[in-house]
Amino acid sequence: MSTLNLASAPEDAAALEGAEAHHARLAGELAGRVKMLLTAVDRDPTAVERIHAGLVAFCDRSLLPHAAAEEAALYPAAHAMFEARLLIESLIGEHRCLTTLVDTLRTAPGPADAAADARALQVLFEEHVAKENGLVLPLLAMTPEVSLAALLADMHHRIANGTGGSGVPQDQSNEKGHDMRGQRTDEPGGCGGVCGCGGAEEAAEPELDVREVPHALRHAAVFGALDAVPAGTAVVLIAPHDPLPLLAQIEQRNPGVFSVEYLERGPQAWRLRLSHR
Repeated sequence: MSTLNLASAPEDAAALEGAEAHHARLAGELAGRVKMLLTAVDRDPTAVERIHAGLVAFCDRSLLPHAAAEEAALYPAAHAMFEARLLIESLIGEHRCLTTLVDTLRTAPGPADAAADARALQVLFEEHVAKENGLVLPLLAMTPEVSLAALLADMHHRIANGTGGSGVPQDQSNEKGHDMRGQRTDEPGGCGGVCGCGGAEEAAEPELDVREVPHALRHAAVFGALDAVPAGTAVVLIAPHDPLPLLAQIEQRNPGVFSVEYLERGPQAWRLRLSHR
């Protein structure tokens, strides 16, 4: 069944597709950041603190405000429907679990604890958005009395204005090295320990194997991973094919920031070193 057939109006069909794409970007960036943290715990302990802080900052500025805005703008319309009431109440409960996991991740006493908390957060969020994509959003889109497009517009207005679900402006600060829009900025000092400026020598480069990431999340996962790579360091990308379209998107997103070196060119895998200049 097509998206248009699921929706009661063309604008709601477009809104449904846009919401699913937004969920994919959030889940993908979370997956990329979690993968970087897990890799750093195993291969580059000197980078764990920085990647951990970046992951928490991403949750604070993106995941949790998204959840709060959903509860304020999207969930009430679905909760008013008898057939969705219990589902929405369970999803609100999952939001509380997500908040608790982020707080637990924030105060993790050690790298292994942070890795476990991050992985649990990723699994819960991916299952959560799967329910929203498969049940809540289609239900709202196919209900003639409800404008999904209007609900999502209200939701994103709340996120953009930093009010979430409370009407009180939230802290929109970002982790060091990014501006409010998530764009890279110059990061002063340090190289992550790979250029001989005083950091640990011969730190292992983290790897992101996108073959382990669901196809719909792959590009967003790479963007999330790259956002955790400071200047002077690199990440090794492993892909099932030559990722030329992805490389073009990386250059469009961050012009001149990353250099690309092919380490392996198939046939089973393509390995590329993406270095943050």
